[in-house]
Amino acid sequence: MNTTDLAPLIDHTLLKPESTRADVDALAREAEELGTYSICVSPSMLPVETSVHVATVCGFPSGQHASGIKAAEARDSVAKGADEVDMVINVGLARAGDFAAVEADIAAVREAAPAPVVLKVIIESAALDDAQIVAVCEAAERAGADFVKTSTGFHPAGGASEHAVALMRRTVGDRLGVKASGGIRTREAADAMVAAGASRLGLSSSRAILEGGTGTGY
Repeated sequence: MNTTDLAPLIDHTLLKPESTRADVDALAREAEELGTYSICVSPSMLPVETSVHVATVCGFPSGQHASGIKAAEARDSVAKGADEVDMVINVGLARAGDFAAVEADIAAVREAAPAPVVLKVIIESAALDDAQIVAVCEAAERAGADFVKTSTGFHPAGGASEHAVALMRRTVGDRLGVKASGGIRTREAADAMVAAGASRLGLSSSRAILEGGTGTGY
């Protein structure tokens, strides 16, 4: 892909807990300059004035929040201008095989943040086996999600992989988007994720990647 095609697929991301308002403002200006699709910031940083879309996270990064808390967080973020919400599933429920509970958790956030808000479901794919990835993606689709997303970027098991992205794409077809995030630090890695089926990328080193360098962080 050329840079003009790649930039609009990027959620330019800053989720470090030590981030300041000045850091977020700089992120927004950089996103506008680069032409990324959105910025993705912590909910405490909302609202943000920018000409690009604004995404935030919910139940981040562990996902081990009560569904009502996730729903309240999503509702508050939307009220403060979020166009998109990236929620973290309860990974323990998925590993235990309780996919009905995973679906109910996602549905609670969907109800709190209805369309046209875009709901992305972070499944933490590196912590799941293939069967669990498929089942969680199916639960996300049943619950009304718009995207499934690989990773928070904070889990010790790792971030996005081409294998997980391809499996997620096969599972949801063209009905949902697939977002690859976590550990994508080079242009080659970004291009590989798109080739595997990603329709959105979560990057914190967007400029370096777009310019063909090597990034750090998320």
